[in-house]
Amino acid sequence: MSTPGPPRPPAVAGRFYAGDGAELAREIEGCFVDPRGPGHLPVRHRSPERHIRAAVVPHAGLSYSGAIAAHAYAAIAAERPPASVLILGVNHAGEGEPAALSDRAWMTPLGPVQTDSALVNALAQRPIVVDEATHLPEHSIEVQLPFLDYVLPHPKFVALMVRYGTLGFLEQVARVVREAVRDQDILLLASTDFSHYIPPARAEQLDRRAIDRILALDPKGLYETVLRDDISMCGIAPTTSMLAALEGEPLTARLLRWGHSGEVEEMSTVVGYASLLLESAEPL
Repeated sequence: MSTPGPPRPPAVAGRFYAGDGAELAREIEGCFVDPRGPGHLPVRHRSPERHIRAAVVPHAGLSYSGAIAAHAYAAIAAERPPASVLILGVNHAGEGEPAALSDRAWMTPLGPVQTDSALVNALAQRPIVVDEATHLPEHSIEVQLPFLDYVLPHPKFVALMVRYGTLGFLEQVARVVREAVRDQDILLLASTDFSHYIPPARAEQLDRRAIDRILALDPKGLYETVLRDDISMCGIAPTTSMLAALEGEPLTARLLRWGHSGEVEEMSTVVGYASLLLESAEPL
């Protein structure tokens, strides 16, 4: 296990989201009140219970996907805060360790978000290893942190980047995650966008096939559907691993909102986004 170093600097501040703290806070609030979002700021009084075990959230620039992500974060804000958040993200570059953890705080314009080192230690079992360098240029986990900072008091989190691989590899990752989060007060997030750069109607058609497998809590079916139908869902690896890690838990899934980049500005080909929740009927 490596010794935690200074906070990871933001890679996409000023590009995917505002680089100034006050401006970023206003941008996050704008995602909640946006017509594509929940339409209101998060509630000020939380439920004493927590039912949300996991969520699927998008990770494009906030002007495109932030309002869709805000649906999930508004629901998270309405419940008792979890002790920690595990974010499974995409390895867009396809480099570095196949399953890479970070064991240091991450900086955003809103300040540092602290890492849960105990959870890092529990997760650092092959094929998952600590590898800070792999995280440096990646945005899929980073863009979730301003939302967490906004909706949770003093959040602690762990970044786990999962590279695309065989179903067997993703199931290996899932087994480690399952043991690490078993009976723990941890919220899991899978960061993914859906179809990339295809006409809106086709994106909705293909994305629905993938979303249906998530709603069915079917990791193998999701992986095979995305592969068979050539769905350009960049976060198939983290989403499959998250679903597989939670198999056997008494959860139900629901879609909060699907949308695409063409809702923001006119474009002939779009990227699809969705917010989904995995919830327990009984309090967690």
